[in-house]
Amino acid sequence: MNLKAVYTNALYRILQEELSEEEIGKLIEHPKHEAHGDLAFPCFRLASVRKEAPQKIAGALAEQMNDPLIEKAEAAGPYVNVFFKREAVNAEALSQLSVLGAEYGDKIRTGENVVFDFSSPNIAKPFSMGHLRSTIIGRSLANLAEKNGYKAVKINHLGDWGTQFGKLMCAYTRWGSEAEVRKNPIPTLMKYYVHYHEEVKEDPGLDDEARGWFKKLEDQDVEAVKLWMWFKEESLKEFNKVYELLGITFDHVQGESFYNDKMAPVVADLEEKGLLVESEGAMVVETGTDEPPCLIKKKDGTTLYATRDLAAAIYRKKQFDFHKCVYVVGAEQQLHFSQVRQVLGRMGYDWTGDMVHVPFGLILQGGKKMSTRKGKIVLLEDVLRDAITRAEENIAEKNPSLEDKDAVAADVGTGAVVFHDLKNERMNSVEFNLEQMLTFEGETGPYVQYTHARAMTLLERAEADPAPASPGEGEEEWAVVKELLAFPDAVERAWTQYEPSVIAKYVLSLSSAFNSYYGKVRILESDDRLPARLSLVKAVTDVLKEGLRLLGVKAPDKM
Repeated sequence: MNLKAVYTNALYRILQEELSEEEIGKLIEHPKHEAHGDLAFPCFRLASVRKEAPQKIAGALAEQMNDPLIEKAEAAGPYVNVFFKREAVNAEALSQLSVLGAEYGDKIRTGENVVFDFSSPNIAKPFSMGHLRSTIIGRSLANLAEKNGYKAVKINHLGDWGTQFGKLMCAYTRWGSEAEVRKNPIPTLMKYYVHYHEEVKEDPGLDDEARGWFKKLEDQDVEAVKLWMWFKEESLKEFNKVYELLGITFDHVQGESFYNDKMAPVVADLEEKGLLVESEGAMVVETGTDEPPCLIKKKDGTTLYATRDLAAAIYRKKQFDFHKCVYVVGAEQQLHFSQVRQVLGRMGYDWTGDMVHVPFGLILQGGKKMSTRKGKIVLLEDVLRDAITRAEENIAEKNPSLEDKDAVAADVGTGAVVFHDLKNERMNSVEFNLEQMLTFEGETGPYVQYTHARAMTLLERAEADPAPASPGEGEEEWAVVKELLAFPDAVERAWTQYEPSVIAKYVLSLSSAFNSYYGKVRILESDDRLPARLSLVKAVTDVLKEGLRLLGVKAPDKM
């Protein structure tokens, strides 16, 4: 049930000669004050067409309004405010929710693939907080795509190729120790990488040595490949610890190296089409816009990030025939993805408009971007484990007899970190603050999880079974039902805007409405309305659990 659609249809029956259903739907608003009704229709558009005062039109429309779910319509100046029949809407909404359960808000399956390129940590570097945003925004968007009827194809495009490996090999062969690396792989490799950037300031010739190492890697030099494989294996072990904590899986783990044998045909195609030109010894493609040319090959013949992304895009289109290919990558890569799309377009591909870059803001530390070069890094695994430990302490203090304490602590701790990020609009940068992130009060993941657990406890204690009917027509019940009815729209908006924060804000709002209802209504009182009230509680648990799932957060039944 969609109250906006109900009002739209009622208005369309009156105004079909003047406005389309789509036009009417876009004009309908939510009044700022409850006393002004549930929905409002402004008459300014009609006034300009009819050449009449909007107040007069509003009065006439209010008198003509007729729908079985609308209690009354009132003209308030230039607006037509409608009030719905709460008992009827409550009963119909809860009946629908009881049937659909977790499938409430699902769209019809399209069978179309949406490819997601996200997370993509760099081999031989720690999985830092800097990779949190791409990882959890990407996972949430994949969940939202599935909810909206698509088949999500989740790809981890590992940063396992590039000049940084030349730098690391240079550092390891100059200052490294195999024993030291084997004892503590990632921190040690990170130490070498930071040391390289300190030394290169005094000895710029190291950059040439590093480029030489990467060229050897591209040419399949035995020593270079052996080092690269070792660094990669150790890194994946560390990454998988983080993915396991977050409950994240991928359909394909295809690093940049996966496309090594797919780049030559792309370069040949560019040459054949006359698009590849020389610029200061390097090979570039002019984008045909005001943007700088796209660099395809360096002077020494090594390929670049753009070359691999061109090959990756062509491979993914052939392999998955995607409806959309979504790149969840930081805002600083905006120019890069624009260039890749422009080059593919010049190559004759007509699907470049289906490549979507979903940028996001930074995680800042002290107002500055986190950097691996200078060693200013906060490890994501450490943050998650710290969050879990704090959740364990919280449980030990408030509910020491809780069953499955370790599992609940893991769900609450990781949920706190994930929710703290996703409640922010993705383009906003987020200041890293461990204390704030792990607060278990206010607008947090644990607050929503606790609301779900509270509702589950009510269902467990009840001496009746939920039965869909109207639980009453009071303000508290109505506020909860209206929030429940808003879920499908929130699911659609979150997907079309590529904005998980829409869902985070929604579950906070639903939790607030339910907790107000819980505080003012004797839900478990044994009377004729008890089964209906339990039906409302059950609907809240279903929607909160599903909303949290879309964000990648679990909903424990008890806390």
